[in-house]
Amino acid sequence: MKGRKRHLLVDTVGLVHGLVVHAAHLSERAGAQRLLAQAGQPGRGLPRLERLWCDGGYEGLPQWAAAHCLFAVEMVERPAGTKGWVSLPKRWVVERTLAWLQRCRRLVRDYEYLPASSKAWIYLAMTGLMLRRLEP
Repeated sequence: MKGRKRHLLVDTVGLVHGLVVHAAHLSERAGAQRLLAQAGQPGRGLPRLERLWCDGGYEGLPQWAAAHCLFAVEMVERPAGTKGWVSLPKRWVVERTLAWLQRCRRLVRDYEYLPASSKAWIYLAMTGLMLRRLEP
């Protein structure tokens, strides 16, 4: 997405529990730190959160989380010597959630001026997805 980065905190089912949308000039690590700081706030509703997995783009995040958070962050790295696309364990859950969100036409292109509006549309799309799953 041109000009924006999205960082999602999802559970093992793929439901969004945390989200940060910010300008693209900030690093991946800075965005993830914002997300983890929000998730670690008291009363945030994630008391059972114990372990997070992240990909190689978040270099140094496990060390930062060890000092600032109550949960552990583990890096999911590519196997040595592999080329091209490789399915990484645990990472595909976030990729699947992003694919579900891309079904919402409003999220395919970035029409929003404010990151808060983009964040609201992501939550709205995820709410619609969860409601469709409740139907018998």
